[in-house]
Amino acid sequence: MIDGNTELIAHIGFPTHAFKAPMIYNPWFEQAGVNALVVPMACQASDYPDLLRALFKLGNLRGALITMPHKVSTTHLVDELLPAALIAGACNAVRLGPAGQLQGEMFDGEGFVRGVRNKGLKLQGASALVVGSGGVGSAIAASLAGAGLSRLALFDLQGSAATALSGRLARHYPALAVSTGSADPSGFDLVVNASPLGMNESDAMPVDVSRLAPGSFVGEVVMKTELTAFLQAAQARGCRVQVGSDMLFEQIPAYLEFFGLPSTTPDTLRSVARLHY
Repeated sequence: MIDGNTELIAHIGFPTHAFKAPMIYNPWFEQAGVNALVVPMACQASDYPDLLRALFKLGNLRGALITMPHKVSTTHLVDELLPAALIAGACNAVRLGPAGQLQGEMFDGEGFVRGVRNKGLKLQGASALVVGSGGVGSAIAASLAGAGLSRLALFDLQGSAATALSGRLARHYPALAVSTGSADPSGFDLVVNASPLGMNESDAMPVDVSRLAPGSFVGEVVMKTELTAFLQAAQARGCRVQVGSDMLFEQIPAYLEFFGLPSTTPDTLRSVARLHY
């Protein structure tokens, strides 16, 4: 029930057709009696800076969820970056701080890491390849580094993005061996598609699947379908996988706390979600 006391969380990105957050947050708000609503807002990159500032003029805006293609540009639009966003160089949540300043934080990486750990993957001393060095890829790489990896490979079609991420990681995690320039998945304990590849049926695979070892764990961030073509191919190779929506379920409790709303558990969110693809 939407009324004059309903608080809004803007879900900003482009395009919006693959958004899954409203199908998780809103059923839980309804079940828990929280008078709040997550609203998808399709915004092109050229209009985004003006929109973000304008939205926070609304008296009933609790915060904003930020997704592609705005996670990196948001770091230049907020007044204060909190620790995870600072390291990742990307931001997926914005709120008003106590002095009215826009504060940005990043939860993708923590959500992804919680998910793979809950599935039994040991990250301390492990090796990982992360394909995609944009907002979500940077966040996942930063959280994996913080989880104790010994070796991390980064690949992005825009090599400068991977190089910049490598530099930020080196400053914060000098003992971590970081390489760039190759998407060869052989020899890695964990392989992550953190790129948009898989959003369209005609997309190429993010890595050469024939090079995946059956013992590798494969993670995905694309949520257009539950099991993307990449994950299906990885399963056919004998790999364990994590679907894109798992990252979302794991990070939502932290998001709720960030926005000052009642929080819950990933399992409770799964029990009430109304996901469709």
